[in-house]
Amino acid sequence: MSGTQVRALPNARVIALDGPGGSGKSTVAKLVAKESGLPYLDTGAMYRAITFGVMQRGIDPADWTAIDQVLADIDLDLSATSIVVDGVEATNAIRGVEVTTNVSAVAANPRVRVALVELQQIWIEKSGGGVLEGRDIGTVVVPNAALKIFVTASVRERARRRALEIGADIDEVEADLLRRDKLDTEREESPLRAADDAVTVDTTKHEIGEVVEIIIGLAKARAII
Repeated sequence: MSGTQVRALPNARVIALDGPGGSGKSTVAKLVAKESGLPYLDTGAMYRAITFGVMQRGIDPADWTAIDQVLADIDLDLSATSIVVDGVEATNAIRGVEVTTNVSAVAANPRVRVALVELQQIWIEKSGGGVLEGRDIGTVVVPNAALKIFVTASVRERARRRALEIGADIDEVEADLLRRDKLDTEREESPLRAADDAVTVDTTKHEIGEVVEIIIGLAKARAII
């Protein structure tokens, strides 16, 4: 059973974007936030930051007991332009291969998810809404969001984009994406899935600008912006 608590959150100005890695949701979310004037929160960066903190302590990302013992001691300082973990600048490091390979294991830890979901919900309350992207925004973090979008793409296209981004072999990237998809969709705590009332947008054959236009149009139609 999930340990995440559902809070009574403002929903009138929340746009929730969920989807698998490489689907383009981060780029889309940032542009939607800029276009709409709403604040932006990358929840995936929070899980990456915790993973970085865990690995800096020499802890096995799959050792949930050890992670639970140090979780409260990991200090996160996230701004729009930088991510500092325990006083260490980690903006680029959290996007590296090591963190990317291990973040799904850490993100599956129920106590990690409960702690970060609470922080995300507090952020929404303080901000009065915003554009949030991740894997459980519309299903767990803010299930009453005014607009829920599930951003997806074919695994090959996702691998092509990620391989270009990090300069890696497309087949290796595809295999890693499939591995992460399996972990994210099959985990017991807050698995990746589209909310029942989410609008699915496939970015495989759409330019990012087109996707942003679709979402902004939906936001205007629902009087979010």
